Amino acid sequence: MLTRVDRVQIAVPDAAAAVSGWTGLLGAQKAGEDRLQGLGARRQLLRVGTGWVELLVPDGAGKIADAVAARGPHLYAAGVATADIAALRKHLDGRGVAAPYEAGQIHLDTDDTGIEGLRVVVSEDEALDAVGDIDFFYEATLLSKDTEGVTRALNALFGLNDSYYTEIVSDVFGYRGTLTLFDEDRLDRLEVIDPTQEGTTMERYLRKFGQSLYMAFAETRDINRIAERAAEAGVTIDRPADRPSHLPADQIWLHPKALGGMMLGLSRPSMAWSWSGRPERVEAVV
Repeated sequence: MLTRVDRVQIAVPDAAAAVSGWTGLLGAQKAGEDRLQGLGARRQLLRVGTGWVELLVPDGAGKIADAVAARGPHLYAAGVATADIAALRKHLDGRGVAAPYEAGQIHLDTDDTGIEGLRVVVSEDEALDAVGDIDFFYEATLLSKDTEGVTRALNALFGLNDSYYTEIVSDVFGYRGTLTLFDEDRLDRLEVIDPTQEGTTMERYLRKFGQSLYMAFAETRDINRIAERAAEAGVTIDRPADRPSHLPADQIWLHPKALGGMMLGLSRPSMAWSWSGRPERVEAVV
């Protein structure tokens, strides 16, 4: 019932710094402001890639004020799209999930997902031209010690097809888990992973915040240019040792402070298929 990862929601005490990071580093464009009463938030909308960034600022008492007070700026919710939001609402109602519906979106809090640390905002899918320097979002990551249990819960909640899924193990970065691909021919998924090495950034994050959203990923054809822009703001680069610097890195990570409180990974075109079950789809760097 889900088609793609189309946005991220970030809870921030003030939107200005985050707007500056997304526009300056990734070419995002301001796309309006409004208020979400159910979250008690003013929302600054940005267009980037074929999707959106929603910056949520506390506007009185409410969920966003509580979230910022507890965690500071952070990735608040993963954003996914569906081809038929009415059908998804009916499916959720059948499961006893009466999630708030506001501004054309379903806003699932942790009580609605039934998954600790996972909030999801669901929007009607729409065809959008790419804006700025990323092509599209394709992943949001949940850290969990119970990857199998979370995956089962996601299957039931959204009617996902686990025949599309792929298991992922990284000895380099120290984690294992599941990529819940929405379609076998697209990268879009929620990643559910368990850190397996003590002392890594994600392992420390899981110990500090418990099961929670950690980061998102997008694809870009401008990976080197973005890395150069982000050098002062904080960037980690994954480039094979024998690859000349003028050729694209495989992936980079923009540090949370650069984008208002959330980490964003970026991969070069097709690279994500190398760990998504279809390595033959990875295009060679020439």
